[in-house]
Amino acid sequence: MTSALKATRRALLTTATAASLWPKGAVARVRNGRERLSLNDNWRFRLGDPEGLDGALDYDIRPDIKKSEDGKEADARPVDATQVSATRPVLKPWILPTANPFIFDSDKRHVRPEGHPGAQVSWVKSTFDDSGWETVALPHDWAIKGPFLETGPYGGMGRLKTWGAAWYRRRLDIPASDKGRCLFLDIDGAMSYATIWCNERLVGGWPYGYNSFRLDLTPHLTYGGANHIVIRLDNPPESARWYPGAGLYRNVWLVKTDRVHVAHWGTQITTPHISQDEATVDIVTRIDNDGTEPAAITIVTRLYAMDAKGQSSGRAVSETARQSVQLAAKSSRVIKASATVLQPRLWGPPPAQSPNRYVAVTSLMQGGRQIDRYETPFGIRSLRFDADKGLYVNDHFVPLQGVNNHHDLGALGAAFNVRAAERQLEMLMEMGCNALRMSHNPPAPELLDLCDRMGILVLDEVFDCWEKRKTPLDFHLIFPDWHEADLRSMLRRDRNHPSIVIWSVGNEVGEQYSGEAGARIARRLVTILREEDTTRPVTNAMNWAQADMPLPAEMDVISLNYQGAGIRSLPSKFPAFRAKFPNKIIFHSESAAALSSRGEYQFPVPGTNSAPVRPGVGGDPKTRQVSAYELFAADFGSSADRNWAAQDQNPYVAGEFVWTGWDYLGEPTPYYEARSSYFGIIDLAGFKKDRFWLYQSRWRPEVPVAHLLPHWNWASNTQNGREGEVTPVHLFTNGDEAELFINGKSQGRIKKRPFEYRLRWDYVIYEPGEIRAVVYKDGKPWAEARRQTTGTAHALALEADRSVIDADGNDLSFVTLRIVDDKGETVPFARDTVTFTLEGPGEIVATDNGDPTDFTAFPSPRRKAFNGLALAIVRAKPGQKGRLTLRAQASGLTGAQITLATH
Repeated sequence: MTSALKATRRALLTTATAASLWPKGAVARVRNGRERLSLNDNWRFRLGDPEGLDGALDYDIRPDIKKSEDGKEADARPVDATQVSATRPVLKPWILPTANPFIFDSDKRHVRPEGHPGAQVSWVKSTFDDSGWETVALPHDWAIKGPFLETGPYGGMGRLKTWGAAWYRRRLDIPASDKGRCLFLDIDGAMSYATIWCNERLVGGWPYGYNSFRLDLTPHLTYGGANHIVIRLDNPPESARWYPGAGLYRNVWLVKTDRVHVAHWGTQITTPHISQDEATVDIVTRIDNDGTEPAAITIVTRLYAMDAKGQSSGRAVSETARQSVQLAAKSSRVIKASATVLQPRLWGPPPAQSPNRYVAVTSLMQGGRQIDRYETPFGIRSLRFDADKGLYVNDHFVPLQGVNNHHDLGALGAAFNVRAAERQLEMLMEMGCNALRMSHNPPAPELLDLCDRMGILVLDEVFDCWEKRKTPLDFHLIFPDWHEADLRSMLRRDRNHPSIVIWSVGNEVGEQYSGEAGARIARRLVTILREEDTTRPVTNAMNWAQADMPLPAEMDVISLNYQGAGIRSLPSKFPAFRAKFPNKIIFHSESAAALSSRGEYQFPVPGTNSAPVRPGVGGDPKTRQVSAYELFAADFGSSADRNWAAQDQNPYVAGEFVWTGWDYLGEPTPYYEARSSYFGIIDLAGFKKDRFWLYQSRWRPEVPVAHLLPHWNWASNTQNGREGEVTPVHLFTNGDEAELFINGKSQGRIKKRPFEYRLRWDYVIYEPGEIRAVVYKDGKPWAEARRQTTGTAHALALEADRSVIDADGNDLSFVTLRIVDDKGETVPFARDTVTFTLEGPGEIVATDNGDPTDFTAFPSPRRKAFNGLALAIVRAKPGQKGRLTLRAQASGLTGAQITLATH
């Protein structure tokens, strides 16, 4: 990891405790200024509801589930919603007003009824004794610890029970000096149907589990004493097609401001004119006066360059003209201003460009005193979308070499962790990935911060469904009431991130099938989006809509899921969309959906370049593993090879987002008895599948890539013996020809033909020893690769991705365990059970091995290796510096240990 990325990690981890991008404590020194304080510690937690509640705190009446729909085709056609009517009181009328700040038409805003439902419930009362509840720190995903559900449905949701009521309580001490200020509760994500009380008063809530939201605590607080925040979540079953997570799984903040302050997500920064000499920076700022008196203020915004550590550097590079503003009591004003930055440092994706950033610091002054300071990181960059070529960033062509990722972090679940997300992005960038699609929901804000800092392009997506449902209790239940608020809140939160280049309002929505009716909903969403931001195009990922249908016409750019390569062997739809929309860029928002289990090779190997998984042809229903020859895909998908051929035969295609970069919990196509997906280029534990080098060979043409498969442990004295049998050898390389040797004997020198992306020797006869490939490019030696038959398992070996971590309770070290022979080579079939122990002021958070069929609970320190590898995730205890010693033991093998330092 580079020093810049180390600094990025430290800066992002610091956001859990620091108030701003400025030095820690700087904000707190401003009298009556803005403070942003973490509320992640000291929560009390309990599953279930108190006895006798009987639905009294339900958000709404939900449809009855007659039969689980788990395991249906991942691209199955959505269906109409089940209509239900409330037959008893529900909380919906009290929760809906939380959406009002995001509803443009004042006549459509919600009027809150009188009263505070839930105040009579014992767990809501301030006097309730919660000392018997579990103490937890946020972010917290209560479902990830398991146990896994080994029978029945819910493979689609990761075989982890995420549904049911969950309660969080926290004491909040507010000093008397805060009286007269505004105090807000900011929740970055709560899964789902959140209801929040403060001192037994129902403040509000938010149903959609992926959106960030704010509640005003000011009128409900006791100053100079204790307060109590109570949060109830009510995650439904059958609510997702993947593992949604559970709990307060993102950060929670207390924000304190003056009565006159910059509004929530109150700045919008654009850079309409950019040249080498100067850039115009337009700043729109909304100011709220929540006081009972009019206010006269002065506003000015100063711009600072940010260094690689994410810190503002030196003096301001520019500032706006000061403006005097009069605000009536209980009113808001929108102020527009501009500044010019000379010789701007542009934001752009590596390696050709650098992700330079600035921060806009907006100051509100009243009577010579600063009453608010609001910081907005941003980047100066231009976007251009060329229908013949694709995306240009700062007039540099950038092919979309992207992946999709779901929001879980493997064994850590949905609880967001900066280091875990950074590790994912680092490995994707090593592969050559330069873009990330947020599938299919708003991400954690820190993930966007990472993309900004690392220079990764982002397609930001808000919904997986609209009014038609994919699962019985998914977002369709609340879409009619909440789509405007959810869309506007995402846009306002995320709009200043330079990494975001395209917005998406939906993924494979059922309205593709409903003609003009579906197009009307699309128009509504696009209208809302353009009211919030006109600097980026909008799209909607389509897996079924055809070029002559009304829905695609509503989109600025055309994004297709699998249709470019031809779903289920149908011809590519790229030409039809190109003919209909010659002035719009076209790309694959989901490509491939290839399937494999790391290190699993099955025979025979078909001669095709892409095939669906079938028993005995790419898949084994008994072991529930998929062959790693990387030729197999879901029925609706295809291999990387076939996708690239479709793109290269249609050179106007702007690129792709592969399904998926990493394996994820849930949606375990084709074996819904498993726990996690097979789609990833990298497995759930973070170990590279063979496909990693296939993508690297295309996406990093400047790096000599040569990767052979399968492994070469097929001796006859093993259960997988293949001596004398045909054992195809494939080579992933960006060279154009290669010669294969087995124990020094040539198997032939072959060249890639047009639209071929691997070299393959399909009739090799296995014999133990060494296989070696010598790769050439333009007739000159380019790279070499080799595989060796290993000995039997002899010992364990440990290697940490980072040997020094912060003692803050958030930072992590990911430690890889290998089972090796007496020469230190990984034994590719080894599946010994390993026990991890840790000495020192830390803990083993979770273990994993990347096996989608392993139902061992993630917190377990005992884990079977999967094809020679396992993983332990370690963190230090907050504030306890020292040395950590991780040990690994397995019966009959020499153990291993590794020492980590904390600071």
